[in-house]
Amino acid sequence: MAIRHQLIKHPMSALWAVLERPDQFGEWVVGTSGSRSREGQWPEVGSSLEYTVRVGPKEFHGHTTVRRLERPHTLELEAHSGFLGTARIAFDIRPWGDDETLVLLDEHPLRGTSGSLHNAAVDALLQIRHRAMLGRLASAVDSLAASDSRRSTP
Repeated sequence: MAIRHQLIKHPMSALWAVLERPDQFGEWVVGTSGSRSREGQWPEVGSSLEYTVRVGPKEFHGHTTVRRLERPHTLELEAHSGFLGTARIAFDIRPWGDDETLVLLDEHPLRGTSGSLHNAAVDALLQIRHRAMLGRLASAVDSLAASDSRRSTP
């Protein structure tokens, strides 16, 4: 099981402003690009989005479905990776002081081949991926908050 955390220097509402936008998913999730809505109203339970994953010259398509939403503290996703199966990705979101947010990310294989291949080495790779992903999420929150601030300044 790969668990990682990130302190985001904005309130929870700024984080949710990014999490609620399906077009932003490919900006902060490592390995994905071109995210867009697939079904339902993201991030309501049962809604999904699709994206492209590029590995060298190869291009694959994946999708992620919301399995649990308890706004503003919990978002749980199931990422579908074709022949590898699926993974559970859970965000535990906590206020940290007056204007910061602590995000804990927990990911592990759920169905299919990836479950039988899961081991300590895979967890180590997930830790590296999560460090980058949470850093990119914090940057996306910074960018959106700065953009919103510029729009509201007369």
